[in-house]
Amino acid sequence: MMDAPQSASETKGSLPDSVEGDRPARDATGAESASPHGEAANDGVLDSAQALWRDATAHLKDHIELALLETQRAGKSVVNMLIYAIAAALLLVTAWLGVLAALVVGLAVIGLHPGWGILIVVGLNLGGVFALYLMIRSNSENLRFPATVRSLKSDAAAFRIADRS
Repeated sequence: MMDAPQSASETKGSLPDSVEGDRPARDATGAESASPHGEAANDGVLDSAQALWRDATAHLKDHIELALLETQRAGKSVVNMLIYAIAAALLLVTAWLGVLAALVVGLAVIGLHPGWGILIVVGLNLGGVFALYLMIRSNSENLRFPATVRSLKSDAAAFRIADRS
């Protein structure tokens, strides 16, 4: 049977190397002191954390750059779409004018004076404008939030009645 070790140096010397490396070294007060193995482990963790941070920031930068490029592309697409819409509107207006001109010519062919044909076409256009005006006006009521306004007015009236009591 083995005798108990007498000193700390004998204790340290009697442990296998794998156990000694796993235990932190202690100074004379018994507090743990930094060992080369612990510092290396901390350096490895620090290096890994720094690498993770670099990767994460690079990944975020790539996403931001992609979003910026796509925003620029979307902006150019919106401008192009607006240009195409204006061109289409101009073509539609000219087509409408062509239809109106054909109507005037058709009325002239059946014997109506071209001046009267133009007045009839202008009258039809003004009738269409008036119909569209009425539709716009009926829809504009919804822009005033009528149900919300009524609700707020009734709440205000109820508040005034409660305040007077």
